Amino acid sequence: MHLVRENLFIGNISDAAEVLQNGSTEVTHILSVLSSASISFFTEWRSSLTIPSKEIKKVYVGGSGGAVNSEDVGGDGSKSCLSPEKLLYSLEHAGKDLKFVRMAVPIKDTESEVLLDYLDPCLEFIEKSRKEGSVLVHCFAGVSRSAAIITAYLMRSEQLSAEDAHESLRQSCDFVCPNDGFIEQLQMFEEMGFKVNRDSPIYKKFRLRVLGDSYNRGEKIDSSKFAADPGLPTEPPSEARASPNGPVDRKIAYRCKKCRRIVASQENVVDHLPGEGESSFGWNKRRGGNPFDKSDEFECSSIFIEPLRWMTAVEEGALEGKLSCAHCDARLGYFNWSGIQCSCGSWITPAFQLHRSRVDISTV
Repeated sequence: MHLVRENLFIGNISDAAEVLQNGSTEVTHILSVLSSASISFFTEWRSSLTIPSKEIKKVYVGGSGGAVNSEDVGGDGSKSCLSPEKLLYSLEHAGKDLKFVRMAVPIKDTESEVLLDYLDPCLEFIEKSRKEGSVLVHCFAGVSRSAAIITAYLMRSEQLSAEDAHESLRQSCDFVCPNDGFIEQLQMFEEMGFKVNRDSPIYKKFRLRVLGDSYNRGEKIDSSKFAADPGLPTEPPSEARASPNGPVDRKIAYRCKKCRRIVASQENVVDHLPGEGESSFGWNKRRGGNPFDKSDEFECSSIFIEPLRWMTAVEEGALEGKLSCAHCDARLGYFNWSGIQCSCGSWITPAFQLHRSRVDISTV
């Protein structure tokens, strides 16, 4: 067990077992980051261990747009990369005389594991635990998962880059080494301003890649993992969102040109960097005018969005297909898990494409 900061320790499963079994004068809280959240994981690891526990609560999270819920407290809404009804974390009194408050978070030490969705509750627990006492953050070996969580904590609490936070942690424990997938997500965490901003293009692109990887592994991509349908009523009319000191907070919406149903909002758009235009397609079309004059650059002919719950064709499991309006069945665009090239030349993978010519832009 190594001291990282005042009241903050990093360790492995042996360190945690020692604390839980025999007590500690240093540690009052434990954050377990293991493949299973159950206290029985310790018994399975070493059969001689006997660790009593008393559950406080469990918190589950749905798929993107699903509600976080708990056994004893109401949760808030959250978009997430996680699967439907997947355990986010559990809290319990554990150890000798039920002395310790333990948060258990089920994270696997694989590059494909989604770390970002677990960061907020972990970092909040660490901060609260340090104020109330001291906290041991541990995984199995004390090398990857616990190191990634503490690195994120140092990034947020001390405003450090991912690289600097990792190097600072190495000063306390030189063998820490988060896997490459965690390192990449910590860099995203830095780019998002040390928070998990689920409306950020960075997060949206990452979430699409997670879904694409799941599809490529042959997993069923059901609509519970998609974002909510913006065409269904989810909140009061826009008049109710008026600010007492300003105009109504209106949002951009994309409507089916034929029936006017809302099919996407600005929040659903996945931005991309423009490519090289027509030259990306190897076209030899001659263009007149000044080649250095960019004033005639065209707008992308498509809008790329995250998968939404009205996309029944996507849920059916095909690699590619048409996207049709859920109300009038008019063709709106196309989807392809292998990707689609935009008219600007950029390649979007996976791609859920609305043709600008098939939708109208309005405010709601």
